[in-house]
Amino acid sequence: MRKKKAEQVGAVIHQFLREEGLETPYNEYRLVEAWPEVMGQGIADLTSDLQIRNRILYVRLKSSVLRQELMLNRRQLAYRMNEHIGAQVIENIIFC
Repeated sequence: MRKKKAEQVGAVIHQFLREEGLETPYNEYRLVEAWPEVMGQGIADLTSDLQIRNRILYVRLKSSVLRQELMLNRRQLAYRMNEHIGAQVIENIIFC
């Protein structure tokens, strides 16, 4: 018995997520989970909360000095985060 149309599992899952409207929430989840990997554990330890609303990543930081430093590079950080995920998930980052 031969299969007529074989597809990769990853492609099928991706298609399912897109059809069910779950692709964007899944990518947002992946982006939040990737924060320590992209930014490093030192910065992740000083981060207390990450939320995505209206394509903006809100990051609560425990250090005002770090907040100021990251604020200067937020466009580049947004680009790095999107590149890591492989999708345009966020447009901006706001540090509070």
